[in-house]
Amino acid sequence: MQEPALNIVVLVKHVPDAQFDRHLSDDDYTLQRDESILSELDEYALETALQLSEARGGPKAGNIVTALTMGPPAAANAVKKSLQIGATQGLHVCDDALAGSDAAGTSLALAAAIRTLGNVDLVLTGMASTDGETSLVPAQLAERLGLAQITLASAVELNGGTVTARRDSDTHSDTLQAPLPALVSVTDQINEPRYPNFKGILAAKKKPVTQLSLADLGLDAADVGAAGAWTTVVAAKPRPARSQGTIITDEGDAGIRLVDFLAGQKLL
Repeated sequence: MQEPALNIVVLVKHVPDAQFDRHLSDDDYTLQRDESILSELDEYALETALQLSEARGGPKAGNIVTALTMGPPAAANAVKKSLQIGATQGLHVCDDALAGSDAAGTSLALAAAIRTLGNVDLVLTGMASTDGETSLVPAQLAERLGLAQITLASAVELNGGTVTARRDSDTHSDTLQAPLPALVSVTDQINEPRYPNFKGILAAKKKPVTQLSLADLGLDAADVGAAGAWTTVVAAKPRPARSQGTIITDEGDAGIRLVDFLAGQKLL
């Protein structure tokens, strides 16, 4: 008997490229996102969703993988990349009032967006965003949606109405189970994300992307953005330049001086 089709949502985020230095705006200390890409950690969640979908016949069998993002117009590029990789459709929450949202405001808006998709079986996220790196949104989102949650999964399986995940630590692994619908965040050890191919890039142009505003979601601007943030950055300054390291010139006693240096740093 064939398993029922899945309705999976994957959170994807448009984040500053780690190859470049990060900069904050001078007025409100929000992150400048001029050079941004799809968060690398979200690609593992997307690959997990695609594998689960394909195991049940993929889109032809009615399985849906929705790439969901929140952010300014440029954040649509994260959805576009996800569609090229293989997501079925995209959902973009975009509203000027969302600027400055912290994890609480983000989870509120994302929860409202997910509710517009009907009965969702599984919400997948990366282990963290590569900009804020708080790892708060998955847990907050699960709470707002009333979903069971499993975090930091390094393997995920679906069996009937149950999700089973393995969480690895330095000394042991735990196996966790939760009934569907559920939310699962995955680590960067779970799989090897695929790259978009030419066929996928062409197909992405025909896939639907829905844009939603706060009005569409029935949310008040006072509850999101800087106005609704539970946390506020009150000050910021550039990271100090790295000082030059200690240079040891060998004059016949370099080995002794190196040992003395390491001992002084309590590395021996």
